[in-house]
Amino acid sequence: MIDRATVDKIMDAVNIVDVVGEFVNLRKSGVNYKGLCPFHDDKTPSFMVSPARQICKCFSCGEGGNAVNFLMKHEQITYPEALRWLAKKYNIEIQERELSDDEKREQSERESMFIINEWACDYFHNILKNDVDGIAIGKQYFRSRGIRDDIIEKFKLGFALTKRDALANEAKRKGYKDEFLVKTGLCYYTSPKLGENGRGLNNDSSSDPQPPSLGGLKDRFAGRAIFPWLNVSGKVVAFGGRKLDAATKGVQQKYVNSPDSEIYHKERELYGIYQAKKAIVKEDCVYMVEGYTDVIAMHQCGLENVVANSGTALSIYQIRLLHRFTPNIVLLYDGDEAGIHAAMRGTDMLLQEGMNVKVLLLPDGDDPDSFSRKHTAQQFKEYIEQHQTDFIEFKTDLLLKNVKDPIKRAEAINNIVRSVSVIPDPIVRATYITECSRRLDVNERTLITQTNKFIAGDKEEQRKIAEREANGQQATANSQQLIANFGLHSQQEQTSEVERLIMQNVIRHGDEIIFEGLETDDGGTIDLNVAQYVDYDLSSDGLTLSLPLYNTILKEAVEHSADPGFKASTYFIQHPDPAISQLAANLGIDSHQLSKSFEMKNSEKTLRQRVQHLILDFRLDIVSQHLKDLQQKLKAMGTNMTDLKMLMDDYQETLELRNALARQRGSDVMA
Repeated sequence: MIDRATVDKIMDAVNIVDVVGEFVNLRKSGVNYKGLCPFHDDKTPSFMVSPARQICKCFSCGEGGNAVNFLMKHEQITYPEALRWLAKKYNIEIQERELSDDEKREQSERESMFIINEWACDYFHNILKNDVDGIAIGKQYFRSRGIRDDIIEKFKLGFALTKRDALANEAKRKGYKDEFLVKTGLCYYTSPKLGENGRGLNNDSSSDPQPPSLGGLKDRFAGRAIFPWLNVSGKVVAFGGRKLDAATKGVQQKYVNSPDSEIYHKERELYGIYQAKKAIVKEDCVYMVEGYTDVIAMHQCGLENVVANSGTALSIYQIRLLHRFTPNIVLLYDGDEAGIHAAMRGTDMLLQEGMNVKVLLLPDGDDPDSFSRKHTAQQFKEYIEQHQTDFIEFKTDLLLKNVKDPIKRAEAINNIVRSVSVIPDPIVRATYITECSRRLDVNERTLITQTNKFIAGDKEEQRKIAEREANGQQATANSQQLIANFGLHSQQEQTSEVERLIMQNVIRHGDEIIFEGLETDDGGTIDLNVAQYVDYDLSSDGLTLSLPLYNTILKEAVEHSADPGFKASTYFIQHPDPAISQLAANLGIDSHQLSKSFEMKNSEKTLRQRVQHLILDFRLDIVSQHLKDLQQKLKAMGTNMTDLKMLMDDYQETLELRNALARQRGSDVMA
């Protein structure tokens, strides 16, 4: 358990721009910073970070909060884990007792998987450095690839012993459960009935260094060089294992990767992103390569803004992850047929996501790994600058080279124009159409017409997809309507905009005095701040806000009003309850930043008037709703004159109260 004093120390040290900047490429925007929101498909920067208030918020999807909320949402971690992450970043010591084996077993499945992966990463790395076989086989392999010790440390490279249950036995000896060894993909079960390797259960079709004769828990990566996958925040999510064959001195190249799991989806991860993200932001460009050793070799060469999708087709999730750091990408592949195919298949998706795409195919016989070992970083950079081409030139050279047949030429041009049509920015799209016209010697008007046809076709397809989704959601909507008809509304639905504004003022200005020297019944005087006034006014008539969270915040603001140096906004933004801190952050930042001359000046009088008006609006809402309820009852009333008269009297009194409140609301409220 982390005590409040330590939490305060952590929160005092936090700079939210630094924290968010670990995951999002931020640009200065006035007094704040902006970037692409990491929580939804953001085409234009809508994610704002306020260093003054130490909060962030997306004004498109609504996600936001303080640094802790951001980490919890982005990394899918718990509140204590987010605090530990921040403590580590700012070198703040947290005194915590070691978890017992029982407590470890009680941890969430996700956390347990991360813990086991982290342990396995250290285990493989230690084998490589200290075990006799690890040094003789694993380290020798990396040495043969020219990989230095500092790069081995940087990427946490390792080696798995050839014994098929070495890791499994060591993990069980350390107290880790078989269940999570299997769920992370580090191990798999075999059955003696299935024969060698238990094929069909482990999804590993490669032959074993030592085929097991008996079933049981077996290591997936036995006898392989290990490449850990770290996600964008540095957590170990998976492993890649390269098969080593002593008979051919490591020439045979065959990889086995962790299967998808609760913490790892290959289509959402990029190898090397953690080690590359700062360099990507600094260079405002990322190099995309194919394999582990390509990434590692380029780092060793001095080019660090490089990632790999490691043999999978480039996915929309990977592109959006990169776009948070830079819009500029160079596809850096071998010049063989496989490299050309890899460059072709990702181009349209990159363009559709607003990326600026360049392509570079290396000379025949070279891949990024071999090329980087022959050149310095400066030479490699110069080669890229001189030989990279935009996607039009790449596709033109590839599809139209030596093409004489008019039909095939038309098909190739359509392929190129199809790529141009997916570009979201109309100016960029128009520029490329002009360039296509010049390069392809085709009338620009013709290209524009064909581009518009592609765009219209895409919109129609999107419309059909949306229609199918809408039809699929109709049953849910019907159920919600039935609930609404019976008055079963959620508390969130019952919460009015007025209540939200009241709570916004409590969070932003709860500690500010708006009444001075008010006389008390015993002849004394008191001062009231915003929180105290709201609480006093509502409680005088037994009123409460509709959300329990709102009432909790109001109560705490009142309770802490007498604390020395109490500042409501700071207190609630740094609150240990994530729900409160996130709400405080969402209500504490404006979607539009006004210049100094236009900012609202919160004098005591203007703040008092605003809060009084909001309380009147709240009361007016309650009375108006009561009137509506009475109207419904009157409509349903039978012929009982006694009950009818009581309802009519209640209705008349409520109507007079509503009118009085409306008149009061329409005039300035006097102190």
